[in-house]
Amino acid sequence: MASPSELSRDSEMSAYTRRQRLFGGWWRRQSPTRQDRFATIGPLVSVLLFLAAIIAAFWYLRNEEIARETDTVQRDTEIAQQQIRLRLQDDREQLDRLARQLASNELDPSQFGPLAAAFARDRPALTHLSWVLPNRALRGSHAVAVFHPEVDPSGDAMQAALPVAGESSEPERAFKAARTSRQAVYSRGFRNASGTNVFQLQLPMLERANFTGVLIAEYSIDTLLRSSVPPEVTQRHTIAVLDADGRELAGSVLQMPGQRVSRPTIVHDLPLAPTDNGLVLRGQGWRTSVGLVGNTLFWMVVALSVLTVWMLLGTWRHMRRRGQMQSALVQETNFRRAMENSMLTGMRAMDADGRITYVNPAFCAMTGFGEAELVGQLPPFPHWPPDRIDENLRLLAQELQGRSPSGGIEVKVMRKEGTQFDARMYVSPLIDARGMQTGWMTSMTNITEAKRIRDQLSASHERFTTVLEGLDAAVSVLSMQQSELLFANRSYRLWFGADPQGHAQLASSSVALPFVASTDDGDDAVDNLSGLPTESLTAAGSDPREIYVESLQKWFDVRSRYLQWTDGRLAQMLIATDITSRRRIEEQAAQQAEKAQVTSRLVTMGEMASSVAHELNQPLTAITNYCNGMVSRVRADSIVKDDLIAALLKTARQAERAGQIIHRIRAFVKRSEPQRQSADARAIIDDAVELAGIEMRRRNVALTTYVAQRLPALHCDPILIEQVVLNLLKNAAEAIDSAQLPATRRHIELRVVPRHTAEEGGVIEFSVTDRGPGVREDALARLYEAFFSTKAEGLGIGLALCRSIVESHRGRMRATNLYNGEVVVGCRFAFTLPVDTLARHEPLAAPTARENVNANLTS
Repeated sequence: MASPSELSRDSEMSAYTRRQRLFGGWWRRQSPTRQDRFATIGPLVSVLLFLAAIIAAFWYLRNEEIARETDTVQRDTEIAQQQIRLRLQDDREQLDRLARQLASNELDPSQFGPLAAAFARDRPALTHLSWVLPNRALRGSHAVAVFHPEVDPSGDAMQAALPVAGESSEPERAFKAARTSRQAVYSRGFRNASGTNVFQLQLPMLERANFTGVLIAEYSIDTLLRSSVPPEVTQRHTIAVLDADGRELAGSVLQMPGQRVSRPTIVHDLPLAPTDNGLVLRGQGWRTSVGLVGNTLFWMVVALSVLTVWMLLGTWRHMRRRGQMQSALVQETNFRRAMENSMLTGMRAMDADGRITYVNPAFCAMTGFGEAELVGQLPPFPHWPPDRIDENLRLLAQELQGRSPSGGIEVKVMRKEGTQFDARMYVSPLIDARGMQTGWMTSMTNITEAKRIRDQLSASHERFTTVLEGLDAAVSVLSMQQSELLFANRSYRLWFGADPQGHAQLASSSVALPFVASTDDGDDAVDNLSGLPTESLTAAGSDPREIYVESLQKWFDVRSRYLQWTDGRLAQMLIATDITSRRRIEEQAAQQAEKAQVTSRLVTMGEMASSVAHELNQPLTAITNYCNGMVSRVRADSIVKDDLIAALLKTARQAERAGQIIHRIRAFVKRSEPQRQSADARAIIDDAVELAGIEMRRRNVALTTYVAQRLPALHCDPILIEQVVLNLLKNAAEAIDSAQLPATRRHIELRVVPRHTAEEGGVIEFSVTDRGPGVREDALARLYEAFFSTKAEGLGIGLALCRSIVESHRGRMRATNLYNGEVVVGCRFAFTLPVDTLARHEPLAAPTARENVNANLTS
């Protein structure tokens, strides 16, 4: 006999079978057209029902969230109101007692100050406590020490806001109301002299019903809000205080200048009890799920719509797509094979056991092995060097385990003839159509040349760093905006460590930010250095100064210059040389002061640091001039996009030029030849004149340029030759401007012409002729001496370096005065460059030229 459970299960199975038969019979009775229609409408109806259910659920959750958030905002606003009311009521009770004591003459003004200070000690919101007589005269006052960075503590801005007869100020209105009502009065919110939003509590002092004055307590609204409202309330919601006109006087959240604040969706206002002065306490709340709901509904509708379309169109498009996919697969296979055969990157496929299953032609060309020699091979592979088999086996095991680094692996690969090259291999898994990994695909790139260039760059950077680190002078660069030490060499770190205050000591002033925040919240920061001329920024602090550092007991000769750092920030560079020994020698041997001064300069100043500071000044000055010109034209709205792009390209070219100058100077120090290349004299002159034009226009000096036609190409370093031309033009302009000559003599002529002499052969002559005061006869013989200069502020290395550059190119340089009778009417500097230096290479003269360069650049 069957049990009740078995009978129930049998009845359920029979009912399910009957329903299935009934539905199956009904479906078979329908025509194919109706079946297709039902198959199309059924998914659409299910999608619509599901979408309606989701929308209803989110609508319900949204309403519930709004109600819950509204209750929380109201509760937090009431808590904030209660805390502020309790604080103000407690203060009022204690101030009432103090007012009665003052009215009864129990306290004199000398006792008022200590009592007021004791009262304000635990009340951070209180800014002033004042005792005012009936005639509005100040009897006693106490100001709470609150720091205002924009206000002078001793100025009028720190004085309390007092009632003044005849004015319509809030203190005056509150004073009249307290005098009339003989009750405590809260003033409306107003801004005091320091720019703080405050309100006053004025308590009348009565002696036998006679009005004897008021006791004024001034509260900072922002501090009252922050000190009275519990932190857990301000963490949940924004609490703000508004005046009667709806303007926000204080808030628990500080708005960033220029930032747009979203409008709160939930707001609850309560009066700022017990002031009754029109101030409103507002609690604000925001919903957090609006964007989430919108995105969810949008993607749900898109996904369900795509699914519905796919279900309706998928069947009849299946066969058509299958044929198209087969054709596309054949085309893709042919395309990939052609692409792999044309690639320079070697491709190698391996199965899970490490057996090579495929190599492309590029892999075979790299290794020299044919495809038949590589496919089917197990490790060790033929292209593995014999001395690296163990290392390659370890790398292969790491590759088969899927632990190869994403950046690739550097390996040594052996060609069939036995030579080796450096390669970088990248590994990725091979996935079949079922999503299963069947092996690994390796791509191999020959990096021998790239590695050689990288090693050369690393060695070059190391040499440059070694030069700076080996200087006896301390070199430091400080960011003026963040007071951040951007660079410090070994001497600086030895004396000052990594502290930027050492830079400040050498600069004879503390490190200060040149950006001062505005007193208004909405204003942006103001750069104190903006608007200065280019000369003020590049020449500020360029004069050498002798600084004594007390902590080190040392004297330093300091040279400073403003420059633009690699990221565009304004920075200050200092070169500080220890001159303690020189100072001691000067004190001990005063009779030899002049000779000791020259000797100490030669000993303590590194020629490399001076050369870098001097030669980099020209491209950096050009960069600054371009930037200032762009700023001026942008402010005047007189620049178009093409001119702005051209100026920016010129600025970038000057920055590259500055880097090239450093590279060339470092090459000279290493006793190496400059990087020679075929150069056009006209292109060199055009670049130099373009930079010199800025200096010429500033000094009101006219420049005439003549370049002969069809000049032969020069085999030289164009950057160094351009530097020589630019230096000569700049010196000529400075000489004319310093002599304050009339407009008729403020003229410079630059000529480039071919010459042929028996001594030098075929050369190109560059000459710069000015109508200035000329050079003194006694100075002509010393023009090219290191550290000798006819200018008061000159370093004395410009012409010496120019002659060294010209001589390193197998050229000559000379200077002559121009005479009109016995009167000097100008000066002419000229230098020549051979047309073909390769054909005129003199092995014995080359070391001498390089020795002249190193004599001027190294100490």
